[in-house]
Amino acid sequence: MYVVIIGGGQIGSYMAELLTKNNCDFMVIDSSHSNVQKLNDKFGEEHVLFGDGTDPNILDSANIEKADVVACVTGRDEVNLVCSTIAKFEFQSPRVVARVNNPKNASLFTIGMGVDAAINQADIIGHIVVEEMSMKNFMTLMKLSKGDHSIIQLQTAENSFASGKKVKDLNIPRDALLIAIYHGDELIVPNGETTIFPGDRITFFTSDKLYHELEKIFTLPLE
Repeated sequence: MYVVIIGGGQIGSYMAELLTKNNCDFMVIDSSHSNVQKLNDKFGEEHVLFGDGTDPNILDSANIEKADVVACVTGRDEVNLVCSTIAKFEFQSPRVVARVNNPKNASLFTIGMGVDAAINQADIIGHIVVEEMSMKNFMTLMKLSKGDHSIIQLQTAENSFASGKKVKDLNIPRDALLIAIYHGDELIVPNGETTIFPGDRITFFTSDKLYHELEKIFTLPLE
């Protein structure tokens, strides 16, 4: 996988770290000399390009046409929108992800502007706060910009239906995809034979309408 990251600040740098750990190729574009120097020291000059991410020539120099994903994550919404539009419509990037800094601008980050997925940090934080108040054991990790699907995490209660059972015996709704299980500090990629224990943190990709079905299985006490 090859990823072009536009914006080498805190978020862009963190993304580059994750890609490095997963042996993915990437290029970070930034217009700040100080940021570029830090990125060079951290990732090497072959992964960093100084320039304006809204300049098609700079994007071309980053081999954006070969990118599987373009991530526009600067601290300025107008820059992220312009970069997204150029990446999608001039370079036909298959997947464009953009950061939304100001929630008032969220409605602008649409497929019509070249954005396949908008990451609205304020919206994510707001959902976490509200859902932590209303659903003690649920946390929304990411709310997708299109549709009603989210990546959520819940914690298995000791006296719940799921506690002590194997995944294959839980009757999990078909439209809820079990992604991972955290047993203490251990990450488990689950299969049907995986046993659920009290306190396990379960990560799902699911629609909002299935929250309460999952709650009945993992967090509510047996009647």
